[in-house]
Amino acid sequence: MLRLKTAAAALLVIAVAAPGCSRNRDVPIELAPSRMTTIGVNAYLWRAALDTLSFAPLLQADSSNGVIITDWYTNPQSPNERVKVTASILDQDLRADALRVTASRQVNQGGNWVNAPVSAS
Repeated sequence: MLRLKTAAAALLVIAVAAPGCSRNRDVPIELAPSRMTTIGVNAYLWRAALDTLSFAPLLQADSSNGVIITDWYTNPQSPNERVKVTASILDQDLRADALRVTASRQVNQGGNWVNAPVSAS
């Protein structure tokens, strides 16, 4: 009977003391929403880039590396020019400099597509 009381007392001490010892107050309990992701890059930037480039057909969309590449897109109102866009998400943080976008533009000259400068409008 003495062993049972000793074991019960030991379990009671462990049950009371364990919750206080097991919590590490130096470790953040929650991550900032801008860092919460199951993919390799910032989820907000990824979704925004996909939504923005949804006008063009996609060749590649790799969320683990953060790369989106569109196929050539021709605007029906400008059939003699086409564009191709590549968006790269560089970081898990939600920052303006965590996104790099490059665009290529071609114009049709005599049946051949020729590279042309991209104008920002």
